[in-house]
Amino acid sequence: MTAFVSLDGVRKRWSPATVVGPVSLEIARGEIVALLGPSGSGKTTVLRLLAGFETPDAGRIAIADEDVTALPPARRRCGMVFQHYALFPHLDVGENVAFGLAQIDRHGRDRKVAGALELVDLTGFERRKPHELSGGQQQRVALARALAPEPRVLLLDEPLSNLDPSLRERTRRELRAVIKRVGITTVFVTHEQEEAFDLGDRVGVLSRGRLEQVGTPDDLYERPASLFVATFVGRANVLQGPTARALGGSEGQVLVIRPEQLRFTDGGLPGLVRERRYTGAAAYYQVETEGGDRLEVVADPGAARVGDRVYVEALRVLAFREGHA
Repeated sequence: MTAFVSLDGVRKRWSPATVVGPVSLEIARGEIVALLGPSGSGKTTVLRLLAGFETPDAGRIAIADEDVTALPPARRRCGMVFQHYALFPHLDVGENVAFGLAQIDRHGRDRKVAGALELVDLTGFERRKPHELSGGQQQRVALARALAPEPRVLLLDEPLSNLDPSLRERTRRELRAVIKRVGITTVFVTHEQEEAFDLGDRVGVLSRGRLEQVGTPDDLYERPASLFVATFVGRANVLQGPTARALGGSEGQVLVIRPEQLRFTDGGLPGLVRERRYTGAAAYYQVETEGGDRLEVVADPGAARVGDRVYVEALRVLAFREGHA
């Protein structure tokens, strides 16, 4: 892969106990990369380092083969969409989108505003004020403002966090479609796995300031590089001791088993169904083993009832050495 954006050993120290990096990451032209992790994992710091809002203590950042490590934000040509959109309430939509185009003549500015609003399907909204728009429309205005100056890289900080859950799925599909239509290289930050998997071509998982793994959603779910990735990405049963060994593990291992990789059988690990949660096409069962462990099993809605004694076996397990997160 030829890198359009690269971070090489980038590091930022906030205190003796809080360090982000070293982070090394290469992003291809036109690729969408999601930075996924819990609060405090360093994902927003990496985004701010890319934008130029923070200066690294070590390492190098390059965009299109240009070393931008020491360049101020205005010279990096990155478009930024903030978590709260940062729209100016006293300006209309057209004026908000035109805000970063002050150096362009009126005709050129109007052309770029119209083009950016067309990209996000808001043509005709130029004279509306932000308070007259839905949350999804405000998000698209912020995106149009970031795209209007024709940046080299688009940076998104938790772009959908302010939307109602019912709007998020549709909006993220629309957002990905716009980004792919423009063909702009994009990095966005999120703590939502579903959002990262839906939007990102690849996903980088961060924990305690370190980049644990970068890969496609399939890679992260099926082939996690660490126990942290295995348990942070997707639902997981985490087992040690006798239950782990009964399901195929070895001494000194931690087993991670996805709920859909467990099934009810005529023989295997015995247990008792304690809970059943119906979801339509399937049901989630909580099975308590004789050793007191709780297993989550996905199976047909009619596979078992609360109080049934069942047997469970694992179709596939992920094994990690004890003490290795």
